[in-house]
Amino acid sequence: MMRLSLIACLLLSTHAAVAADIGSRAEIVTNKGRLLIGLYDQAAPLSVTNFKQYCSDGFYNNTIFHRVIKRFAVQGGGYTAELEQKPVRDPIKNESDNRLRNSRYTIAMARSADPDSATSQFFINMGLNFKLNYRMDRPGYAVFGELIEGQDVAQQIAKVKTHAYGGFDDLPMEPVVLES
Repeated sequence: MMRLSLIACLLLSTHAAVAADIGSRAEIVTNKGRLLIGLYDQAAPLSVTNFKQYCSDGFYNNTIFHRVIKRFAVQGGGYTAELEQKPVRDPIKNESDNRLRNSRYTIAMARSADPDSATSQFFINMGLNFKLNYRMDRPGYAVFGELIEGQDVAQQIAKVKTHAYGGFDDLPMEPVVLES
């Protein structure tokens, strides 16, 4: 019982320390509802600047969440509803060593196997995805924000029916659109 309490306390204190770092905010309007993201401007400056630039450019308008895995993540920001990949800017340096954790409702940069390959795509963690965190022996996925409103919308998105189609394994059967 003591060990469980200590673990819960550590998880809460880690999350609270992260929440104090919220700087700017971003709003994403989807066809399922509104998401308000608090951004960690100081802890993840490259990722936040990158995300904000894509937002300012209107890049995310009418893109989709193309990967939805119920208790894992909701990923989007790179494809149109026609599954056409949008042209992106150069990748950014991975900031996963910023001590921020891939916990439920945090926002992180998506990337390929190359740690420094993140461009426009991001994901909302729908669970405690600690296996995605930075470790001394390997880079992780850079957390750069957290969902501060719209958790119910994220849950609704995470529950949509998905299928394998056109090279996508977890594609929503009906598009979940990032309208603006």
